[in-house]
Amino acid sequence: MAIDTTFRCPVARRQQGLRRLLAQFAPLALLMGLAACSSLGASGPSGSELRRGQSASVTADIRVIDLTDKLARRMIDAGHSQTFAAALGEVAPAGTRIGRGDVLDVAIWESPPAALFGTLGGDVGLSKGPSLAPKATSLLEQMVGEDGKINIPFVGSLVVAGRTPQQVARDVEARLAGKAHEPQVIVRVTQPVTSLVTVVGDVSTSTRIPLTAKGERLLDALAGAGGVKQPIGKVTVRITRGTQVVAQPLEQVLLDPRQNITLQAGDVITALYQPYSFTALGAVRNSAEVPFEGTGLSLAQGLGRIGGLDDNRANVRGVFVFRLEDPAILGPDLVSGARLTPDGRVPVIYRLNMSDPGSFFVAQGFALRDKDVVYVSNAPLIDIQKFIGIVSQTAFSIIGIANQVR
Repeated sequence: MAIDTTFRCPVARRQQGLRRLLAQFAPLALLMGLAACSSLGASGPSGSELRRGQSASVTADIRVIDLTDKLARRMIDAGHSQTFAAALGEVAPAGTRIGRGDVLDVAIWESPPAALFGTLGGDVGLSKGPSLAPKATSLLEQMVGEDGKINIPFVGSLVVAGRTPQQVARDVEARLAGKAHEPQVIVRVTQPVTSLVTVVGDVSTSTRIPLTAKGERLLDALAGAGGVKQPIGKVTVRITRGTQVVAQPLEQVLLDPRQNITLQAGDVITALYQPYSFTALGAVRNSAEVPFEGTGLSLAQGLGRIGGLDDNRANVRGVFVFRLEDPAILGPDLVSGARLTPDGRVPVIYRLNMSDPGSFFVAQGFALRDKDVVYVSNAPLIDIQKFIGIVSQTAFSIIGIANQVR
């Protein structure tokens, strides 16, 4: 028995020492867990950090704006003002006006017996033949000069730029009265250099299309260029008219006949392949870049496409949309005094509280835009749950080690 006791005492002493070491290590493990609580993994900023709207990496002022029904309505109205019909409006057919550089053909008819411009065929001189047929003369084609004038024999210099061919014909007839016998005049634009629109981009054939008195419209020009090469739902049409530049999805033009506006001379139509998308991050079921159609997508539809919020992690009061917004859309009351980005935009975070039943109606009226970021923050208790998980794992590890050394 003495031998056994001598053998077991050192083993017992080592076990007791290890237990004391584990007992000392347990508080240290808890402290480490508490320290780790401030750096637990996350997919983005918390809801409180977003509400403060502070950032060290963005020089412009970030505006955090609650998404309300009033704001959604204002943004819908602002979106309507960016359509072709609202921004450019309807104009008179551009093809009826003569411009500088256009080439004109002037034909003059006279009744016998006298013919100021000669016999049929255009010979200059008086016609003394017995024929009773009207005498017609087609003058040489003329290009409208920089001064907007052309010259016609026995008429002189005539301003034609900015006038219709019918107006010019009546003016020529009036000036020939008393010189020619019952003159009748027809003026045609044979080369409409100035009454052209340019169609470029993702079309079958980039081309220049002349405008006529018919009043060609946007879809006429696209059809004249052979149509677009990409799916209609992913094409944006941009019209440049002078200093104005307005863009709109092609599908909206097809669905709303008012957007198929009459073109003006000098318009540049650009068809752009632009697949729209937004990015979903945070406590959602599916973080991804989500494409959508050119006709638009509401926030409610966007959340539906990513499977909605993650029930186990999401803060229903913390649904945020990040966007670089046009100050004109927000209005002076929301951007007063704000520092803008170099391109004149305002960094805006729209916040939606989905614990309010009315927020679902607001989400239906709020349209997502290309390159928007939809972020859902974690619920406040998620970090506590993560900390409890770390402490539990640490405690179970200590208990397991202690059981092994008994």
